[in-house]
Amino acid sequence: MSANKDGDGGWKSFLWNSEKREFLGRTGSSWFKIFLFYLIFYGCLAGIFIGTIQALLLTISSHKPTYQDRVAPPGLSHTPRSLKSEIAFNLNDESTYKEYIASITKFLKTYDEDLQVDKQTFEDCPGVPAEYIIRGELESDLGVRKACRFQRSWLGDCSGLTDTNYGFKDGKPCLIVKLNRIVNFKPRPPVNTTAIPAAVQAKLQPYVIPIHCTHRREEDAGKIGEIEYFGIGNGFPLQYYPYYGKLLHPQYLQPLVAIKFNNLTMNEDLRIECKAYGGNIDYSEKDRYQGRFDVKITITVS
Repeated sequence: MSANKDGDGGWKSFLWNSEKREFLGRTGSSWFKIFLFYLIFYGCLAGIFIGTIQALLLTISSHKPTYQDRVAPPGLSHTPRSLKSEIAFNLNDESTYKEYIASITKFLKTYDEDLQVDKQTFEDCPGVPAEYIIRGELESDLGVRKACRFQRSWLGDCSGLTDTNYGFKDGKPCLIVKLNRIVNFKPRPPVNTTAIPAAVQAKLQPYVIPIHCTHRREEDAGKIGEIEYFGIGNGFPLQYYPYYGKLLHPQYLQPLVAIKFNNLTMNEDLRIECKAYGGNIDYSEKDRYQGRFDVKITITVS
């Protein structure tokens, strides 16, 4: 019984020793000194951390990446996007291509004319290919820059204004293609024309980044049929560049190219590759969307 009392008295006196006025083995002044030490210690650490972050922020621009020397050329992407870059549907079953139609409609919604009426943020740019429109330096005090309007009607049969099915119902599907945004990037038209296909050379224009689609596999040659291109100059016109970033160019609209496949062979898996051609647009085997993309299209008729 006495051993239990001694044990109980041991931990109780450790928690609070009334004789020495100690809490957990330390007096009030001792606890105060420890608290003050760690307050100063962690305060200094926090000050060093905050100072380092502030010094780093002074070297970073709010409008563009500090270093762009390793930025890859822009990606070429398309709508509708699909799993594994495959577009497959049954011509006689609307439910199989309904999702593709909805995807294009949603994407083109931002290009509706009634969303581009604000004269403070939008301006009319040439409806034909033209030179870059420079709206000052990124770090200037000009504030938010205006964006060029882009009319859906320029996309012709793929605009959704006359054919809300974008050709899918007739087995002539459309793809809407864009170059991904890179701040302050200016795509250059191709210079070495000998390095590009003859079909592209035939439609070269000044101030346009051309795009061309063809079969990716030799066995698909002759199965792709006629391909139509819609847009300003049937490519990406330079007057829509450069892009100034989300802060300075919040309403920016990328120029679009619509591609319509008019005579694809039915009941075949067709692998199609589309490329944008430019003096500073390269391709990489590691990135299937850098300056190009390939898509498999399968139209079945039951």
